[in-house]
Amino acid sequence: MLKTISLKSVLISSAAALTIAGQAYAFEPARSAECIAPANPGGGWDFTCRSVGKVLVDQKYFSGNVQTVNMPGAGGGVAFAHTVSKRDSDDSLLVAASTATTTRLAQGQFPGMNSDQVKWVGTLGADYGIIAVGKDSKYTSLTQVIEALKKDPGAVKFAGGSASGGWDHLKVLMTAQKAHVEKLPKIRYLAFSGGSEALVQVVGGHVDAFTGDISEVKGFMDSGDLRVLAVLSEQRLPAPFDSIPTAMEQGIDSVAPNWRGFYVPGNASADSYDWWVKTMNELYTTQEWKDIMTKNGLMPFHKSGADFTQFVKNQTLDIKILSQDIGLIK
Repeated sequence: MLKTISLKSVLISSAAALTIAGQAYAFEPARSAECIAPANPGGGWDFTCRSVGKVLVDQKYFSGNVQTVNMPGAGGGVAFAHTVSKRDSDDSLLVAASTATTTRLAQGQFPGMNSDQVKWVGTLGADYGIIAVGKDSKYTSLTQVIEALKKDPGAVKFAGGSASGGWDHLKVLMTAQKAHVEKLPKIRYLAFSGGSEALVQVVGGHVDAFTGDISEVKGFMDSGDLRVLAVLSEQRLPAPFDSIPTAMEQGIDSVAPNWRGFYVPGNASADSYDWWVKTMNELYTTQEWKDIMTKNGLMPFHKSGADFTQFVKNQTLDIKILSQDIGLIK
């Protein structure tokens, strides 16, 4: 009888151990992963995918590679629709997102889609907005641009990497609103498929000013082809961006952080989602990622899992109200 009980206990213990092990290793990442950047190469989403992909491989989360796939269109809408309709249960798919994503969701620009259709993984820093001009521009300060807009809202033509009414456009309108510019809908904005395309137009002298994020412009700053008039942050960014004045220093209370992060398909398994959240939490603490943040002007900003999901819901509502106040949507 004692032997029978002992054997039974062993069997129960073994089963329990297998169950625990099964839970601990319920999700094993595929050899490789895919990261969709919802814009052309060179912009903020592209930077997010490629930078994070490199760290994921360097830190050996994947034995293969993390492939960046550029999927421009509709201010991120094409990538969102692709994820929801064609990749809804892909555990190895990651999609770059930012405040630009919540802006489009807030304004109903992804028809028939909403934030609940995907799972929000986490953020890996915030990329502050800027307003910049080409090296030969007649404008040498944000104040001069604002004065021109007060005289004629259509006097300055802006280019950005988000769709019309998107986050890049909204940054200009928010800044102008804070500076008491009237007739905001008359401010001219040209939408491009990514920050890099918009920058080329400004540097080439075809458009007056660029509205985007600090991580998009370092190359053009280093070459001397671009002059950043203002960064939309509470205080100056650390070196090598510490020479750029804030809008607040110039009397305009405009602050526009653009978080950088990711979502995964809405029907990705719970285990894979937990793995992505845990992995991004770990990645954020690595020295390699800290160095990338410093080099590219990203400021500390980290939310993940349920906390990030609630943040997305709150930000979407806030931007919807702001967009209504400015007149972008009804």
